[in-house]
Amino acid sequence: MAAPMSWRRLVYSVYSPAIAGVFTRISDRVFRARDRRGGSSVLLLAPLLAETDPAPHRVSRPTGSAGAQRTEGLCNHFRWMAEHVPAFRVPGSHVHILTSPDQFYQAMKARIKTAQRRVVMASLYLGTGQLEQELVDCMEEALQRSQDNSQSPDLKVSVLLDYTRGSRGKINSRTMLLPLLQRFTSQMRVSLYHTPDLRGLLRLLVPQRFNETIGVQHIKVYLFDDSIIISGANLSDSYFTNRQDRYVLLENCREVADFFSDLVEAVGDVSLQLQPDDSVTMLEGMVHPYKGNRQDFSAVARKRIMEVVNSAHIRQRLLNQSEDSEDEGMSEVEEDTWVFPLVQMKPLGIRVDEQVTQRLLTDAGPESTVFLTSGYFNLTRAYMRLVLKAGASYRILTASPEVNGFFGAKGVAGAIPAAYTHIARQFYKQVCQGGQQERVHLHEYHRPEWTFHAKGLWYYLQGQDRPCLTLIGSPNFGYRSVHRDLEAQIAIVTENEELQSQLQEEQEMLYRRSTEVSTSTFERPDRHVKLWVKLVTPLIKNFF
Repeated sequence: MAAPMSWRRLVYSVYSPAIAGVFTRISDRVFRARDRRGGSSVLLLAPLLAETDPAPHRVSRPTGSAGAQRTEGLCNHFRWMAEHVPAFRVPGSHVHILTSPDQFYQAMKARIKTAQRRVVMASLYLGTGQLEQELVDCMEEALQRSQDNSQSPDLKVSVLLDYTRGSRGKINSRTMLLPLLQRFTSQMRVSLYHTPDLRGLLRLLVPQRFNETIGVQHIKVYLFDDSIIISGANLSDSYFTNRQDRYVLLENCREVADFFSDLVEAVGDVSLQLQPDDSVTMLEGMVHPYKGNRQDFSAVARKRIMEVVNSAHIRQRLLNQSEDSEDEGMSEVEEDTWVFPLVQMKPLGIRVDEQVTQRLLTDAGPESTVFLTSGYFNLTRAYMRLVLKAGASYRILTASPEVNGFFGAKGVAGAIPAAYTHIARQFYKQVCQGGQQERVHLHEYHRPEWTFHAKGLWYYLQGQDRPCLTLIGSPNFGYRSVHRDLEAQIAIVTENEELQSQLQEEQEMLYRRSTEVSTSTFERPDRHVKLWVKLVTPLIKNFF
């Protein structure tokens, strides 16, 4: 049952459309709750209608359900995150850790085929091989089924890629998607984000192979109706076969899915729109990313994207407050897990993920343990200072040279693994100079015929043998992730024991294939770094 129209008219007459939409959604939820309990909940809207200050403030921990009582202590520990970002409460039983590229690939194919309302895919690029074509075929099958089953097709497919990486070569991400765009024009959208920093003479001079080093759309989000996969993996064959990454599937988590759908739509709105003839255009009224004014583009993009973040922040705060005042047992499934979306888009002036990550590393206490991994070990100076000066124990996992994605590449790119060896050696030297070897450990991942692309962290509180928090998504903790690219990840805070066990097993699975670094590691002949590589390492740190 929907809220009475008189309430809707009152809300829309007083508040902006965005805030009014929040109230409408809350009122719908409250009236559905009233239907289940047989009582009246109209008065619950009174404090919401009196809320006129949109300034963010602390999200209180729900106290009504069993899940809330069990997670009170843990969520108090991380309550500060809700001051920065939306806080979504979900059942931990709906969160599943995927552990292999094939699991990731098969999960996407299966959910695309059965999608009814929406498929949203955000990635750096879409590859051009057979496995990628099978993904496109799944989209075609779903779109065709939608047309066959309804006079007014409901399924919408939206794809967000990076312009530079998605346009590289004659056969590229664009050409892979053009047949769908031409056949299902009204149901299909392909957006190509172009960094505002690649413009003018720089855009003309930087070779196509390296233009993505200036900045890219790096978010990896794969959404199917109300389920979503957050990952660091791209839509390319190696990520489906032998490139190790991390992946989390949130099933039937509509509010989280809605947020990321809105986020991808917002980035898509400020991106170039692929047309059926392979041309690109901007939406009417939007500033062009490299032809328009740099500051104007960033201001418009920041406003559009932060509308999504801020609206969700307010909405979730109000929804959580409304649930506080409702009776016990309203939730059919125990919501024992919090999901916090973290967005980092420094070129647009958005640095939420950076702020939250710094706070996490700062607050990590002496009895806590942090397992941190990155396929490209290149911590920013700020992150490195926090790791070296913090009280927590750190076990950092990175790629050994032979599983680095650039291993064996031609030209300058072939020197990148050696440059990362040099970066790791410099870091380990600082650890030793500070006498931190017992607290900070560095590990290298090894796996024949595989590459390593996993990133994120697992946070173990004092006295706990399972992690209660993880960060998972696209950021690498490096300069590019913080300063150049568009990134998104989620912080998951949970007291669900099964989910904690999944996270522990994932962490242990990755670290089992590693060896710990020591001084002797860098003295081996195969770890010798040429002088010219050492000289160009500062450039590599900033651009790769």
